[in-house]
Amino acid sequence: MAMSVMALFTAKSQELNCTVEVNSDQIENSSKEVFETLEQAIAEYINTNKWTNAQFAANEKIECRMFFTIKSYENDVFTGELQVQSMRPVYNSSYTTTVLNFRDTNIEFTYIENEPLVYSELSMESNLTAIINFYCFMIIAMDFDTFSPEGGTPYYESAANVVRLAQSSGETGWKAFEDNKNRSAVLSAYTDNATSGIRTILYNYHRLGLDQMAVSVDKGRATITQCIEELKKVYDVAPMSVCLSIFRDSKLDELVNIYSEAGTTEKNKVYELLYPLYPTDGTRLNKIKETSK
Repeated sequence: MAMSVMALFTAKSQELNCTVEVNSDQIENSSKEVFETLEQAIAEYINTNKWTNAQFAANEKIECRMFFTIKSYENDVFTGELQVQSMRPVYNSSYTTTVLNFRDTNIEFTYIENEPLVYSELSMESNLTAIINFYCFMIIAMDFDTFSPEGGTPYYESAANVVRLAQSSGETGWKAFEDNKNRSAVLSAYTDNATSGIRTILYNYHRLGLDQMAVSVDKGRATITQCIEELKKVYDVAPMSVCLSIFRDSKLDELVNIYSEAGTTEKNKVYELLYPLYPTDGTRLNKIKETSK
């Protein structure tokens, strides 16, 4: 009975439903077992840990994905990249929208096969758990921001605590101003005053834009156009901010679909707003201007 009660509590408590993949195709002459064990350990760590005090029903879990590409493995040290994605359902539809899509190109950690991954709020147990913790809190923070204005604040604070602990460790990928796309820069993009408008965009785009399209496509799309105008303001003050590339990788293809039924004037306006931000994505942006079939 105790096991059943615990299983029920777990099903209603955990916030994340995370698919984890560890790709070791680039590693030759090495047993694949350690990578499989690592994959299982990460998935269990993410999906069984309680990340917040909020209560989630099983069908409310945040769908997300962590895809590790291991490029080197020697003496229990793994280096590579991590693609992090999270999704959110759109109100009154079967559509799921991407909220976070980011590739961390500077992943390095030590992992001994079958070693337990230990969670702690007060200390940095390992660089691997610190990386996982950081992205779990960012996923949750951004998801909460899409449902209520600045709803993710407590979880950005949790992510900031991870960064503070990690910065004193000497591990790569955490130092402030070291890299404009490292983990410290990702956090700053959503918490610094200069670029924090991106959080208002998260709410307006999803809750007042996409979620409203079930009631009025035109009204929802108009709100999204306003969000792109606000995104231009973020670009004006911080053109190198990583939040701009996260928005691009999460939303650009979606925007093509959103404006497929828009009028020519609206399409051209959106194109003119986005092109200065993403000049190397001209081929994708041109699709916004194309007449719907």
